[in-house]
Amino acid sequence: MDISGLSLTIERFMEEATIARSRAYVPYSGFAVGAVALDAQGRLHHGCNVENAAYGPTNCAERTALFRAIADGCAAGEFQAVAVIGETDQPISPCGVCRQVLAELCQPDMPVILGNLSGDYRVTTVSELLPGAFTSRDLNK
Repeated sequence: MDISGLSLTIERFMEEATIARSRAYVPYSGFAVGAVALDAQGRLHHGCNVENAAYGPTNCAERTALFRAIADGCAAGEFQAVAVIGETDQPISPCGVCRQVLAELCQPDMPVILGNLSGDYRVTTVSELLPGAFTSRDLNK
């Protein structure tokens, strides 16, 4: 997928996601993840995973970045791209819950950049991550 129309390079996306990753609160797993969402105005919204002793309230980096952007006044559907990075052998991939949130808040063809600390990356789209996503269209009968 070509992201040349975006205001950031893949390297810059990975740098920003790495900055977000450095803020992760992971006292239980030690598995830090960072994400960054680029909005329609070119603003960056950082997110990191935040763990909780009860596990269920834990929030992933991708959702943190998107929820933060919404809280900062961004509208759903106006994101240009999301990048995520973690310390994995292959470029990290969002969990199922994060894929559903991406499908809810982002356009199906929006680029999602998956990376790791070794410099490997893969560019995909929301619809490639979650084909056949359940969306608001499914609620309208």
